[in-house]
Amino acid sequence: MKHFAGHFLLSAFLLFSSNVVAVENINIIPKPLSVAVQEGAFALSAKTSINLLSADAKLKLSVDFFNDLLKKTFSKGLKVGESKNLKSNAINVNVNSLLGDEEYTLAVDNKQITIEGGSPKAVFYAFQTLRQLLPVSIEKGAKMKLISIPAVVIKDKPDFAYRGGMLDVCRHFFTVAEVKKYIDILSLHKMNTFHWHLTDDQGWRIEIKKYPKLTEVGSIRNQTKVGNYSDEKAGYDNTPYGGFYTQKQIKEIVKYASDKFITIIPEIEMPGHGVAALTSYPYLGCVGKNYKLRETWGVSEEVYCPGKETTFQFIEDVLTEVMNLFPSEYIHIGGDECPKGEWEKCPLCQKRIKDEGLKNELELQSYLVLRVEKFVNSKGRKIIGWDEILEGGLSKTATVMSWRGSKGGIEAAKRGNHVIMAPNTYCYLDYYQTGDLKNEPLGIGGNLPIEKVYELNPYQDLNAEECKYIVGVQGNLWTEYIATFDHAEYMILPRLAAISEVGWALNRKDYPDFWQRMQSMMRRYDALGYRSAKHMLKNKPKVVCTPAQNSMPIDNL
Repeated sequence: MKHFAGHFLLSAFLLFSSNVVAVENINIIPKPLSVAVQEGAFALSAKTSINLLSADAKLKLSVDFFNDLLKKTFSKGLKVGESKNLKSNAINVNVNSLLGDEEYTLAVDNKQITIEGGSPKAVFYAFQTLRQLLPVSIEKGAKMKLISIPAVVIKDKPDFAYRGGMLDVCRHFFTVAEVKKYIDILSLHKMNTFHWHLTDDQGWRIEIKKYPKLTEVGSIRNQTKVGNYSDEKAGYDNTPYGGFYTQKQIKEIVKYASDKFITIIPEIEMPGHGVAALTSYPYLGCVGKNYKLRETWGVSEEVYCPGKETTFQFIEDVLTEVMNLFPSEYIHIGGDECPKGEWEKCPLCQKRIKDEGLKNELELQSYLVLRVEKFVNSKGRKIIGWDEILEGGLSKTATVMSWRGSKGGIEAAKRGNHVIMAPNTYCYLDYYQTGDLKNEPLGIGGNLPIEKVYELNPYQDLNAEECKYIVGVQGNLWTEYIATFDHAEYMILPRLAAISEVGWALNRKDYPDFWQRMQSMMRRYDALGYRSAKHMLKNKPKVVCTPAQNSMPIDNL
C-alpha cells in the first residue's frame, strides 16, 4: 500500500495544468473501514459522465445530489447514462445485493471512478465520501476546469444501524428551510435518522386535522422566559411566540429527508409534557380546566389523564394522523418526566388502577404505554420511548432511548429490549461546549466538549449477548435556550461529527486521528456557511497520527 504525499500533489498539478485543483489529503468523516491510497489520480471535469450499471430508479437521488454539487463549478451537471459496461472518464455506479444495505466500495484510478453499494442508500454514502475527496471550495461553487482526485480504494460500512440526530422545535420553532438544513447536516455526516420532537408543554407544532385547536391554541404561548431558567429577575419578553407545520409541509420535509436516505421519526409526547394539548382541549387532563402553555422551561405537574377513555381516543386519533404522514417503522411517544401527583388525587386514575389490578401510579404509566404500543403495533409500527418507560414494566417489542446517562439503556439491554444510546453525559448538544461561559452563547448548563462526546461507548457495562440489543446512537438538541438556527448550528457542530463517528466507526475510533481529519471538515463547514464552534481547532491532541497510521489495512473488511 502506498500513502498520499506532497510529491504526488506536485506531479498531479504538473500533469493536468494550472487549472487543476487537488485535494489536500484524505480526511473522511466518519472514518471509513479501510483506505488504500494508490499511485495516480483521476481528473474530474465537465466531460466526465456518470454511468449507471444498475437500473434501480433510486440511484437518481444519489446522482442528482452529486450533480447539484458540481453544477456551479462546471456550469452544468455531469451527463448521466446507463450501460452494462464500465466506461473511462466516468463515475461508474453499481448496486450489488451481495453487499450490506449500507456497505459500499469507492475506487478511484487514473481512468475512472467506480462506486459499488449494497443499495441506493449505500451508493449515496459513497457519493458523500467522494464529496469529501473534492476541495472544500466546491461547496461554494468555485469555478474549476479539472479536479484532481487521488487514486484510492475505500471500503466502508457502519457499525450501527441507527445513527440519529434529534431537533426540538417546541421550545423554539424553526422554519421548513431550517429543518431541511438540519437534515442536510445529518446527511453530510452519514446519519440516517432524524428524530423530530414535535409536541411539548411550550408548543404543539404539527397540524392535526381532527383537532384544529392543537395549532390554533396550542402552538402559541403568550411569552417566553428571558435568560436562564433560574434567573428570576430576568423576567419574560412579553411577546407571543408560536409556529407549526401544516400537513403539506410535513409531507414536503419527509420527502426531502427520504431523498437523502434519512428516516424521520416523529415524537408525540405523552403522558407528560402535554400542556399544549391540555390547553387546547382541557378535558384531556385530570383537573380539566385553567391550563396555559408554559412560558418557561422545566417539568410541569399537569399531565394527560389515563383514567379517561377520551384521553386514549385523542391519543389514537392523533397518532393515526401522524402515522399517515410519517412512513417510519418507529413512532416516538416520549414517556419521560411525568409527575404522578395529579394521578394520586384523581378519582378516575385511582379507579383505573383498581380496575386494572395495578399496584401504583408507575404501573399506571406502564398501562398507558402498553396500551398505546398495542395500538401502534396494530398499525404495523413500533414505539420508541425515553428510558422512563422502563418504570412499571415494559413489553419486549418497545425500544428504549437512554437519556439519563447510560443506566436506562444498560438496564433495557439486560432485559432484552432494543436500545438507542443518547445519554445526556455524552450526547446532549444543548450543553455548553467549554467551561468558559462568558464567551459561550446561552445554554442550559453543563460542559460537554467534543473530546467527551467522542468518548461515548454505547456498549458500556454490557456483555457480548447484551451488546446485540444496542441498535445505535443519537445526538439531541433541545432548544430552550436556542432561538435561532445560527445558534443551533453552533451547538451541533462539530460535536455531531463525533457522534457520527461513534455510530459509524466505533471499533476504529482514534481521537488524535479524528482531530486531524476534522481540520478539513471544519473548513467544509465554513464553505457551506455553517456556524461551528472552533474550540477543537485550538486543542491539538498530544499525539497526532502520521499519514501511514491514518490508513487502515484494506483486509479489515
